[in-house]
Amino acid sequence: MAADDSNGRLDDDDYPAYTMGRAAEILDTTQGFLRAIGEARLITPLRSAGGHRRYSRYQLRIAARARELVDQGTPIEAACRIVILEDQLDEARRINARYESLDPDHSR
Repeated sequence: MAADDSNGRLDDDDYPAYTMGRAAEILDTTQGFLRAIGEARLITPLRSAGGHRRYSRYQLRIAARARELVDQGTPIEAACRIVILEDQLDEARRINARYESLDPDHSR
């Protein structure tokens, strides 16, 4: 693999660059929390050749939002559902903005 290929991957939000330990450290949480949100199907880490969980920057942002909600007293299952719905809403807004940019005369 060429060095510029790895640099490109590290710039990719979906590239699984972080081990579970490093992800927990970045989020200032426990590995158990990462396992729990994985079990709740909020994020599904990729696995290394050795079977270790690997997380992307996108997954870390999702996990950070879930942790924020849990820290505020929201049960983990509810926090995961909220984060999923927020993510879906963000995606719908991005799609809507693209459609509106194609038809600038579109009025509401």
